[in-house]
Amino acid sequence: MDTRKLAYFVQIVDSGSITKAAATLHVAQPALSQQVSALENDLKQRLLIRSKQGVEPTAAGHTLYRHAQSILRLVEQARQDVASSGAAPSGRVSIAIAPYSMASSLTPQIIREVGRRYPDIVVHLTEIFGGVLSEAIKNGRLDMALIYEPGKIRGVQFTTMIVEDLHLVVHPDLDVNHGKDTVTLAEASSVGLFLPEKNHTLRQIIEKGLADQDLPLKLVGEVESVPSLTRLIRANLGGTVLPKSAADALFPDQDFKVLRIVEPGLQSKIALCTPDHEPLSEAASAVLLVVKEMLHQQLISKYGTDPVQLPAHP
Repeated sequence: MDTRKLAYFVQIVDSGSITKAAATLHVAQPALSQQVSALENDLKQRLLIRSKQGVEPTAAGHTLYRHAQSILRLVEQARQDVASSGAAPSGRVSIAIAPYSMASSLTPQIIREVGRRYPDIVVHLTEIFGGVLSEAIKNGRLDMALIYEPGKIRGVQFTTMIVEDLHLVVHPDLDVNHGKDTVTLAEASSVGLFLPEKNHTLRQIIEKGLADQDLPLKLVGEVESVPSLTRLIRANLGGTVLPKSAADALFPDQDFKVLRIVEPGLQSKIALCTPDHEPLSEAASAVLLVVKEMLHQQLISKYGTDPVQLPAHP
């Protein structure tokens, strides 16, 4: 098995068609089919299912596709590291940052500081949810991510950066707790909520917390746009649930009520996610240090506390 065959196989799966892959690779279609056959003979497994609509990987094909992406990425990383040995870090580094989090406000600082220290590094930033994150990290499409920690996922590791109490965020005119600065989970359950989709870890924490207390979830709508969420709360059509740091970062110019949920309290974790099966590139390692520094500085300046555990009371 050589890397060229693996590269051809990945392109076929990505294209969904041997014909399209052949055109992209500038390789004759029969020759490309022979490379796939050679892989199947070598591995003694059928890798592709062919039909009039194109090709789909089998279960074995999916497994090979995942490993092939990692292998090809390591080969490319080795080439880049050898070529740039002794020089300043350079290349493309991809980071995902969870929407609905304080971490999303860090992007300007990250870009500014990476540009200042490492002008030859290009940072690719995206927002992503936990459901597709693990595959993106394992397949090498992402170098790292700052997300709500979903629990153990094979192939990736999480380093908890922040543990925070969750807060109910509502319009200032909405009185759900008789003027107190906290709100019980039962009181919070009476409020119609705008939440992200079910694959978002924050949504799962809220649903589990309510279910554990036999409390209903009054879901008004699923919203994954911060500007839309701001307008909906401002119109007093419902509230949301967030860590206080996220509410402060996402709604800096609003006078929304931000009430800590108690009896029982709910907590979320923001974690740094990296692959556990391969080392980061030199460029990604450099960006990782910047991300940690920016997160630490923001938390210290805002809360005057260690980033691993924010105080329960604002």
